[in-house]
Amino acid sequence: MLARIFSCAVVGLEGVVIEVEVDYTNGLPGMTIVGLPDAAVQESRERVQTAVKNAGLHFPRHRIVVNLAPATVRKEGPSYDLPIALGVIVLAGFLPHDKVENTMIIGELSLDGVVRHARGVLPMAATARANGFKRMFVPEVDAPEAALIPGLEIIPVKTLADLFDHLSGRRFIEPYLPSTDSLEPLFTPTDFSEVKGQEHVKRALEVAAAGGHNVLMVGPISQPLLVHLH
Repeated sequence: MLARIFSCAVVGLEGVVIEVEVDYTNGLPGMTIVGLPDAAVQESRERVQTAVKNAGLHFPRHRIVVNLAPATVRKEGPSYDLPIALGVIVLAGFLPHDKVENTMIIGELSLDGVVRHARGVLPMAATARANGFKRMFVPEVDAPEAALIPGLEIIPVKTLADLFDHLSGRRFIEPYLPSTDSLEPLFTPTDFSEVKGQEHVKRALEVAAAGGHNVLMVGPISQPLLVHLH
């Protein structure tokens, strides 16, 4: 039976809900990912298979098709590893489908099943709340950032095995509760004197800050940046 897990993509500054559909087809054992995935998403096939095995679960010996919908949105990065792995686990019958209802899941997997940092957690959490999701599983290191969005239960996940134990009722993971006593800043302040080179960019940023303008920087970090002042 088709397994459906909800995840999220970030397009610009906005999040887009992604349905991760996992099902069997006839053919030799393997995994195919469709839905406009980039190379990092395609490589999740090996990460997911090894992580599921190292979590103590049996990876199905079938031809598995993973569809990332909508297909019109390009899927980038490894943050779909965890929802794909969970979809395989649900499809294999280790978990009932209702355990992942009304839940958004993101996270990169290492080969031993550790859940790694995912980029864009804040807009993803905002998208989850805006679309009526009540719960979100995120990498443990990203829980403080996701918890900045109110009205959403944030479950910090350290490993795939921990997530399976939580959903199967063996060992629950406590929701992340931000501490009001020691709030850490989202960004670490940086002095421009510590930035070598890029004099024109630093000058433009100083002018923008002085005048209260918006700034858009375009281009890879290793190349000169184009700064647009509005």
